[in-house]
Amino acid sequence: MTSLMVDVRGLMKRFGYRWVLRGLDWTVESGQVVVLLGPNGAGKTTLLRILATLTRFQGGRVHVAGARLPQEATQARQRIGYLGHATFLYPDLSAEQNLRFFARLYQVPDAETRIHALLEQVGLLARRRDPVRTFSRGMQQRLALARVLLIDPPLLLFDEPFTGLDQEGAATLTDILHELAQQGRTLILTSHDFPRVLPLATRFDLLHRGRITASLPNHGLTIQTLQDWYDTHVTTPVPEERV
Repeated sequence: MTSLMVDVRGLMKRFGYRWVLRGLDWTVESGQVVVLLGPNGAGKTTLLRILATLTRFQGGRVHVAGARLPQEATQARQRIGYLGHATFLYPDLSAEQNLRFFARLYQVPDAETRIHALLEQVGLLARRRDPVRTFSRGMQQRLALARVLLIDPPLLLFDEPFTGLDQEGAATLTDILHELAQQGRTLILTSHDFPRVLPLATRFDLLHRGRITASLPNHGLTIQTLQDWYDTHVTTPVPEERV
């Protein structure tokens, strides 16, 4: 039986008096590639940050990579890679120095070999000794991806990963995501770049008004079919539930 990498039941999250997640139920099986869709403000980033142990929630039950949150957040962080809008890089350190810092933090074995391989994989080996402050936004995003992959996590969370990337950077990221999927990693992405994520996704889930309101398996989908499905469901009224 396929194990669950993410198991969320009745998840509740609010900011002030506004509820963002309203009793959300959601599961992701090990090895799946799930693209999370939804309009701006739907709570996609909030959901990913909760899974990444970066944001607390008000109610419900969350298990991620075999760990219960927030009680086992420390264990979960050893199994999760998260690439969000912030790179978490130190601008005055070089690319190598940044990765060495995080390798020590997570006690990565054979760190120098792994750092060299990752810098080559993301196309930054030639710039490995340059300060990160001299990097373009796209280059910083690629280095942040190397940081995420350092611990070789089974679960990877990507929040709009193609934002700020040039064509070369986007192509590199796409190749890496395909390689990770072929390795059997579990990937969760938020993205509206349908042409890039369509060949990758196992399924598409729609987060709307605080809950997962629709799900579409990727069985030979076309971009137009996906766009039509999204447009239809995002405009479909969702019954309000009292919190």
